[in-house]
Amino acid sequence: MRLYVDTSVFGGYFEKEFQRWTRKLIDEIFKSKYTAIVSDITLAELEMAPQNVRDLADKIISENAELVTAGPLDKGLAEKYLLEKIVTEKFRADALHIAIATINKVDVLASWNFKHIVNLNRIRQYNSVNLKHGHSMIEIRSPMEIVEI
Repeated sequence: MRLYVDTSVFGGYFEKEFQRWTRKLIDEIFKSKYTAIVSDITLAELEMAPQNVRDLADKIISENAELVTAGPLDKGLAEKYLLEKIVTEKFRADALHIAIATINKVDVLASWNFKHIVNLNRIRQYNSVNLKHGHSMIEIRSPMEIVEI
């Protein structure tokens, strides 16, 4: 299964509140249950992360990940999310995560971002825009909803 992993998942590995599920998910990525899809947007966000978070991301990327880059289609779809006011310009990167995952037809986008990504109302809005413009719906879940503990 192809699993788009946003920046919050890497950080969640070291946060007490999210560790239990994130560590299980990362372990399953290392065991090849999932292929992590990591974007250039995530890599840019990780540049500001603590060293332990960047080291974890580097290890995942080197062992079981597919790197994708935001292209014109991804940026165009993200722009449509912004035009529909799903998120504001300030959170363009969140719209790009959704667009990249949609265009690359991942099975699930994993995130701990409950405000702009793993949010039922926003998920419905993202999927409404996707369908309106001929794209498939995107499955968005927190690691807690993905792994079995």
